[in-house]
Amino acid sequence: MNDDILKVLYSREQIQDATEKMGKQITKDFEGKDPLVICILKGAAVFYSDIVREINTYCELDFMDVSSYGNETVSSGDVKIIKDLDTSVEDRNVLIIEDIIDTGRTLKCLVDLFEKRNAKSVKICTLLDKPDRRIEGIVPDYTGFKVPNEFVVGFGLDYMGHYRNLPFIGVLKPEIYADNQE
Repeated sequence: MNDDILKVLYSREQIQDATEKMGKQITKDFEGKDPLVICILKGAAVFYSDIVREINTYCELDFMDVSSYGNETVSSGDVKIIKDLDTSVEDRNVLIIEDIIDTGRTLKCLVDLFEKRNAKSVKICTLLDKPDRRIEGIVPDYTGFKVPNEFVVGFGLDYMGHYRNLPFIGVLKPEIYADNQE
């Protein structure tokens, strides 16, 4: 599996440092606000489990599964809700935890949805931000790292369901995914 990685962008230690830093800022910003912290499955699950343990204030946890990729390497632009929240966002301070922001389409859809459901506020925390690919005007409130326009995997990010368990963020060798690109 590691032979499929072209290079490591961020080590486990670098990710941990960034997560701790974001957790401190989130704690400060949400103190006394009892946020609903939402994990966007499946990609954000690894990061989510770390970041929520760095948030040192009362919060409630929930999970949502949405997809705009399926098994493709390029977003289709159509966002499907596969698993909705169990908790109402009405009159709640919402913090969305995402693994990566690429085009911004998925998050734009979610922010719009939560606003329609009368969330008090909606903030975004992402481990990785890929601003060069942005189509929608989404700007995260908390960002671990800005990444180049390369195919990244590990620490929750996958290709065809694999590589999520890597303890680092790496660039996948192009020959691994070349047959699936449009």
